[in-house]
Amino acid sequence: MPEKAKVLIADSLDAQAVEMLKKHPALEVAYKNKLTPEELLKEIPGYHAIVVRSATKVTRAVIEAGKDLKLIARAGVGLDNVDQVAAKERNIKVANTPSCTTISVAELAFGLMLALARKVGRANISMKNGEWDKKSFQGSELYEKTLGLIGIGRIGQAVATRAQAFGMKVFAYDAVIKQSPLPFVKMVSMEELLKQSDFVSLHIPFDKAAGPTLGEAQFKQMKKGAFLVNCARGGTVDEKALLAALNDGTVAAAGIDVWEKEPTANHDLVKHQNVIALPHLGASTDEGQSRAGKDVAEIVISQLTR
Repeated sequence: MPEKAKVLIADSLDAQAVEMLKKHPALEVAYKNKLTPEELLKEIPGYHAIVVRSATKVTRAVIEAGKDLKLIARAGVGLDNVDQVAAKERNIKVANTPSCTTISVAELAFGLMLALARKVGRANISMKNGEWDKKSFQGSELYEKTLGLIGIGRIGQAVATRAQAFGMKVFAYDAVIKQSPLPFVKMVSMEELLKQSDFVSLHIPFDKAAGPTLGEAQFKQMKKGAFLVNCARGGTVDEKALLAALNDGTVAAAGIDVWEKEPTANHDLVKHQNVIALPHLGASTDEGQSRAGKDVAEIVISQLTR
């Protein structure tokens, strides 16, 4: 390693984290977000680390061009935008910050549950159209309803804790975790979760090999009139199957923050009257981004200056 390790920050990052990295005497930092893929390929040679969020794709081509790369650091939970196989072949360490936005995502998921149950989105649009239509927007309570969590990791547990405070019954299914991490969460099969849950919320990664976790078959098992929230990853829900479930009333309403393709062009879902559509805002809080920036800066410093 040379006297100063070169770090490229390729996506927007919390200002304090950028300053933390720039002030370190052993680092030379360039902050160049919004590079095109072609610009990134030209820029990456000579850098020892690249810091990204979700926008920049660290592809095999980028990794092969970055002949001095030692570290790829993601300020966020997933690593969907990093070719981990190519990185492993080059013995490049890949790191992320899995706990930094747990609360941010959990609060958004819970907020969407409340908004769906009380028809907040539709009522808001109605008011902006100059209407005063109380009868059309009678909703339901969360109290004593069953919440089914698909995935009971950090975020799933944070949602479960909030659900308990609202007096909800909490079921969970997890492909990896088989014993309940919380005393008030009952682990069940996917089939039982779908049949019993009034609200279903996903908190899992997307497995390209396995495909969507919720598809046509799963929607057919779902309790009629259930609410669906997806703040997990695009692709975990088959959007075509979800649209059909919304149209036949199997799903009463859905809150969607993540999409099969982002930005999404699925206008049928976005404009559906029973959908609250968001542009992947799960981690977008001041506090979450501050934690993500601090955590990723600490990773870069520890890996490149020891």
